[in-house]
Amino acid sequence: MTSTRRTLQPLEAYEPLEPYPPRTANLADILERILDKGVVIAGDIKIDLLDIELLTIRVRLFISSVDTARKAGIDWWETEPALSSRAAREALYDENKRLRERLCELETTSDHRRDRHKESETA
Repeated sequence: MTSTRRTLQPLEAYEPLEPYPPRTANLADILERILDKGVVIAGDIKIDLLDIELLTIRVRLFISSVDTARKAGIDWWETEPALSSRAAREALYDENKRLRERLCELETTSDHRRDRHKESETA
């Protein structure tokens, strides 16, 4: 009977096992994941001269789908007149209403002045 003897290698000689095998993802998968979860990119740019702050630019970028943004409480595009036709109509309606009120106010003031002028002529 022959016995074979194995020699054990030190643990460092083996490559570490990864908990999960690496996954390959194409651009569509990455984009879907970003839009589904959302990504926040934040940064500050400062320009100083002799320890005097000349300019600070704060950048906050949130990339997501519309649904994800709404869940996060972000819906400014719905109220921005440059981006929403409904918001533009509402802005025009509000401006029109203010102008009509101002016109009515000016006509009333003009009528009172005319009445006073007529009273002073007859007196």
